[in-house]
Amino acid sequence: MRIANLAGRLALLTGEGGDGSGAGGAVDVSVGGFDSDPAALFDQWDALLRWSAGVDPATAVPYKESDLRAPVPEPRQIFAVALNYRPHTAEAGYEEPAEPLVFTKFPSCLTGPYDTVDLPPGHVDWELEMVAVIGRDAYRVPEGDGWDPVVALTVGQDLSERIVQLAGRPAQFSLGKSFPGFGPVGPALVGVDEPADRDDLELTCELNGERVQHDRTSNMIFPVPRLVAHLSAICPLRPGDLIFTGTPAGVGNRRTPQRFIGPGDTLVSRIGGLGEMRHTFRSAP
Repeated sequence: MRIANLAGRLALLTGEGGDGSGAGGAVDVSVGGFDSDPAALFDQWDALLRWSAGVDPATAVPYKESDLRAPVPEPRQIFAVALNYRPHTAEAGYEEPAEPLVFTKFPSCLTGPYDTVDLPPGHVDWELEMVAVIGRDAYRVPEGDGWDPVVALTVGQDLSERIVQLAGRPAQFSLGKSFPGFGPVGPALVGVDEPADRDDLELTCELNGERVQHDRTSNMIFPVPRLVAHLSAICPLRPGDLIFTGTPAGVGNRRTPQRFIGPGDTLVSRIGGLGEMRHTFRSAP
């Protein structure tokens, strides 16, 4: 099941494309008698999953990619994990962590999968991440059951303004990663049983057509079940919470010379089986 926020309404996406390309379309969930308000998504998730299996793709209608918004527009909690791929840990100059290193992003940073993002002053960097979406209340979940509260996966970018992020001793990450538009998510929520192997998905990030990040989620130091167990041991997890699971090597501030996103740049974020986001950037007014 691929559920999206299409111009503020829940829609089942079929195929892969938008903009009337013929590769895919959308079916408003109200056709099946469901509430189309994105805030109602997780209350009806299981029923939507059953319904989606019988939807005729021929009933889908073309949609515009520009109408796709963040599929979970108002999560209560957004967790993010630092240094969760060994090559990224090495390029950052750190030793492999013994436990997940967690920070937060604020919900006001969320944006859709095909938006234009305003660049604040400073050094804006890319961080492609798979995002795990919590769909059920969860607290003190054993690692062996760590997939149970996760109902969907999606593509995310943990955009980061490095000067604000790294200011101070110790550095405080959250504000530098929470400017407006710094949490692109989408294009849709993909049910965890949809990918052939939810533990091994290919990640690719391209800046202006150049591949800058490439890895597989099977190379995480702490896979999704470990992250869920670690977080839920401390914080009760709620439906709609997002977990940005970490970024591979190849970020701009660890390059020689350093490289950052500028006005007019195009960033493509792709995860096999989950879809692709595309963002352009401009100077903040």
